[in-house]
Order: sequence, then C-alpha cells, then structure tokens
Amino acid sequence: MIGLHNMRTRPGSKHRVKRLGCGESSGHGKTSGKGHKGQKARSGGSIRLGFEGGQMPLIRRLPKRGFNNAAFHKNYAIVNLSDLASFKEGTVINEQLLREKNLLRGNGDGLKILGDGELKHALTIEADKISSSAREKIEKAGGSVTLRQKQAQGPRTAEEPAPESEAESSAKPKTQKAKKPAAKKKAPAKSAAKKKKPRKS
Repeated sequence: MIGLHNMRTRPGSKHRVKRLGCGESSGHGKTSGKGHKGQKARSGGSIRLGFEGGQMPLIRRLPKRGFNNAAFHKNYAIVNLSDLASFKEGTVINEQLLREKNLLRGNGDGLKILGDGELKHALTIEADKISSSAREKIEKAGGSVTLRQKQAQGPRTAEEPAPESEAESSAKPKTQKAKKPAAKKKAPAKSAAKKKKPRKS
C-alpha cells in the first residue's frame, strides 16, 4: 500500500544534472562537450534552424507550389504631381498622353497619381487610383480628377439586364405586387345519411 512514507517519482521523470568541466577524467572536462572554438563553442552562440553556412538553404532550393495571392497583385504605374507640373493649364492628362511624353514605360495595371510635388494651375486628370494628398492639391489648384471605372468581370448575356445603380433604383417608384384573391372556403360536405326524425305517437 502506497503512503506518504514510501511514495516515489515515476522512473524517468527526473534526470541527474550533467556536470561539465570537472576534469578530463570525468569525460566532460576541458571543452565541456562543445569541441574546439567556433560559434557553437561560445557562450550563447547558436545557429538558427535551417541555416547552412551561407549556401542556398534547402527550403529555398525546393520549388513552391500551390495557391499564392501574389499572382493577383496589381502593379500600378506611378506618377507624381511634380511630373505633371510641366503641362499647360487645362490639359486633359491620361495614361495615353503620359506614354507619349515618355513619363510612363512598360506594362502596368493602370495609372496611380501620388502627391509628391505642387501644382500651380488647373489640370484634368484621368487615372485608376489617386492618393488623398494628390486629390487635395489638384482640387486646390482648380483642377478635377476622374477615376476610370473597373470593367465588369465576365461577359454579360443578352437576357441578363444591366445592373442598376443605387440612385436609379431609389428613383424608381416601388410597385406593389397584386394580391391574389383569397381562396373561398369550401362548404363542408353534407352527410349522405340524414338523421331520422322521431315519429310522433
């Protein structure tokens, strides 16, 4: 029977502390099991998991497969307001004009205007995206900004109507559906066998 006087810990739950540096005859003397010099022999020195001495690690050598959101990332061609200051007042600036002036090169997913620089005259700008600071500076100079609408995804069939905007849908009066006439309740069927009246004597 187990009592407080004879309780023992489970075998293997406690280990003897490994004593290091107790002389060469102890088996863990001199370098205390850390070898000669080097990063691993230093106090606190360690190498992170997966490090291979500077050569290309295995995790980077293996091909990566599967879904990755980077394939859907959009790269916009960026133009600052300092690049647009050379245009004359009232000019309509769009992506085509900027490519003709060699301010845009390469292929991108659209045009984005950033607010680095100042504008002294009004310009009309057509872009896909614009920063809040750039919009504020353009409107302060008397110009205007028009954002290009995104194309609808997928072809629309002839039977499918075009989606209405919120303003159009709110402007239309709501038509009430005609209520169907309530079905008349059927009269209960008369029982075939009539009750016999009692004869008077």
